[in-house]
Amino acid sequence: MKSKLKKIAISFIIMLMATAITNSTYIYEYGISSPHIGFLFILGLLFGPYGALGAVLGNIVLDLYTGFTPLEIIPSAIISFGVSYLAYKLWYSGFKSDKVRKPRLDTIYQLSLFLSIMMICGLIFSAAHAIFMGIIVNPLLDEYVFISYFLNFINAAFIFGVIGIWITKKIDIVHVPKKSERKVHNKFYRILFILLLIVTLISTAILIISQDKNLLTMYVTLIGILLIAYLTKPFEYNVDLTKKNTIIESILQNFLILTLIIALFGALISFFSYNFLKDINHINQYLILMPTLIITDTILILSFIPCIIILKYIGDKVLQPISSFSEIESFIGENKKIESEGLVDIYSKYINEKNEIGTLARSYTDLINFNNNYIENIDKIEGKQKRIEAELDIATKIQAENLPTEVIETDEIIVNGYSRPAKEVGGDFYDYYPLDKDHIAIVIGDASGKGVPAAILAMISQVMIKQLLKYNNDPSKVLYSLNNLICENNSETMFITLWLGIYNTSTKKLVFSNAGHNPPLIRENDKFRFLDLDTGIVIGIMEDFDYVTEEITLTEELVLYTDGITDANNNDEEMYGEDRLLNFFNKINRNDDPIDPLLEDIQSFTQDAEQFDDMTLMYIKIK
Repeated sequence: MKSKLKKIAISFIIMLMATAITNSTYIYEYGISSPHIGFLFILGLLFGPYGALGAVLGNIVLDLYTGFTPLEIIPSAIISFGVSYLAYKLWYSGFKSDKVRKPRLDTIYQLSLFLSIMMICGLIFSAAHAIFMGIIVNPLLDEYVFISYFLNFINAAFIFGVIGIWITKKIDIVHVPKKSERKVHNKFYRILFILLLIVTLISTAILIISQDKNLLTMYVTLIGILLIAYLTKPFEYNVDLTKKNTIIESILQNFLILTLIIALFGALISFFSYNFLKDINHINQYLILMPTLIITDTILILSFIPCIIILKYIGDKVLQPISSFSEIESFIGENKKIESEGLVDIYSKYINEKNEIGTLARSYTDLINFNNNYIENIDKIEGKQKRIEAELDIATKIQAENLPTEVIETDEIIVNGYSRPAKEVGGDFYDYYPLDKDHIAIVIGDASGKGVPAAILAMISQVMIKQLLKYNNDPSKVLYSLNNLICENNSETMFITLWLGIYNTSTKKLVFSNAGHNPPLIRENDKFRFLDLDTGIVIGIMEDFDYVTEEITLTEELVLYTDGITDANNNDEEMYGEDRLLNFFNKINRNDDPIDPLLEDIQSFTQDAEQFDDMTLMYIKIK
């Protein structure tokens, strides 16, 4: 209720101020109206019946103050209210489509609707009031009054209408109708509206040709009845309140700004011309009867209307297709196919055009089809990828389960290890297990490459070593046999570095053989050093290579590792290196497990640099 009263009050004040200002600057000769009547149109359009009521009340107050009689005021007030409310009714009638929007000038359709309603309301208002003036004041003035009213109405309605619509776009105080539950008899109201226009046009013709008061009274009464009857039409559409920023909106806004500037300039020229020439008798009556915005009408006829036609052509041929193309946005989803049926129907209208729009339509259609084909391929690839990931997950578990899960710890010895692949699976492995009650097999290897191929070679080598050790406890002989087996079917020329040792827990003797692996660290006399040993060659490169078996007495510790430890890089592409590894083990407490401290030291060195090689470490500690 407060909102409705506010709209009435705003309209009342605006009309009161407009009437007072124009009455102070215009001379009421023969009762001819000033441009304030254009506010009836815009206040009704924006605020509906509440705007129409407020505007009429404001006009009535000043009419009473000016000295008009109730007989003159009441018929005028009825027609004024009807015309003001008619602007509101016509805007929300849904002439073009079921999508009805608030008063805006964002499209050619909305601008055309605005101008059409303004002309219709101006015609009805002017014809009715010219008849009133002919009946009440002087029949000889009615045709001049009609022209004055009509031009004043449409000029002021246009200027203040455009400004008012722009203001309410920023400050949303527009009154929006609700869809009526009553059934709408469209045919009946269409007939009423056509009759209203016909009667108005006939009465205008009679106004110019005849001064028969009885005939004029009958026609103005008929106009009032038809007008009030049409205003009973219920609203049949829900108003679309969505907001869009469009190209045509920007074009129209700039166009209307330029038109308003020219129109206001014309108004100033007309006003000063009126005051300067009003006392010249032979043109006095003409200038008094013509509106102060006569130059604006010339602009509308010679410039504005052709520009609207051009803009409509641009809108239909260029902007409408672009607007249609923009509908693709609602169909696009990340990693999803574009639902193409509705879009292709839109683009198919323009595909055969031999211009940029046709090229764009064809490109969009191809883009949709290519995108959908791509997504289908991606879906297939993702299905394969998920399967591969699942298989890799299984492979990771299998590889992890093939590594020792228990630490060997007796009263004499501790054997433990750690391995972390750079990818899901890796080419590094280590193994230790008792061969009998006095001997422990110790092996560490690093297959060439990364990922699945390296992991397969590493697992094959690990299994073969276990089998070969069942029949031969000489590390060099085992490596010899393994090398020949790997070389037999090695079309990809893959290889693996290996260090194989057998430790005798009774004698503390360690026999070992090396196939191109990094030299281990050995601790003697409380200090670590790199063990001197025969390097050999990697497994899988050359058949029938004789590896060397060596022997040492292990009294303290032995550390075995792969090059993923020493080759770990930091962000400056510096390697962790053998020297840091040696220094780390010489500083660490002999009683501590070295695995976690070493990993922390490597992490502190590399920071967040990505590592590309597997890391494996194994140590034997003699108690």
